Amino acid sequence: MDEEMSNSARRMSMRTRKIAPKMAAALASSDNRTQAMLARLDALESDNAVVEPQLLDDDDEASLDDEDQVFHKYPKGTKRKTRQAKALENKRAPKSFLELLNEANLESLPPHVPTYLRAAVGPPSSIARRHFCTVCGFSSTYTCVQCGMRFCSIKCRTIHNDTRCLKFVA
Repeated sequence: MDEEMSNSARRMSMRTRKIAPKMAAALASSDNRTQAMLARLDALESDNAVVEPQLLDDDDEASLDDEDQVFHKYPKGTKRKTRQAKALENKRAPKSFLELLNEANLESLPPHVPTYLRAAVGPPSSIARRHFCTVCGFSSTYTCVQCGMRFCSIKCRTIHNDTRCLKFVA
């Protein structure tokens, strides 16, 4: 009786559910519901099914063809490795820059091909050096009176004075 009162006191949802007509017909009878539930249960159990590996003697292994599948039994207490664990196991440490240079075999390239080892700085430039703002990286025309670092505008100067100026270091 209490259950009937709690069910009647329960508010019904105003939202309508959209169910395919075939599904509605299938869910109408309790027999179909149980069949569907059992089918889903069987599908789940078959997904979790594990093929039992067989122990093979040395004689059995010799008699197998290449096409036969061999299962090795894992000792009890050990877990099978997942795909991710196997991938991480096979993963090597990253190579250093020198190892990569040696593997590239740059010495075998013809002399006219520029490589990392043959790259050289050109002759000194006849143009004056470019100066950049230490705050934003734009071209700078001003320098700090106290520390000599460069800035491009009043805004960058105030940032420099607040955070970067070396006047407090000395």
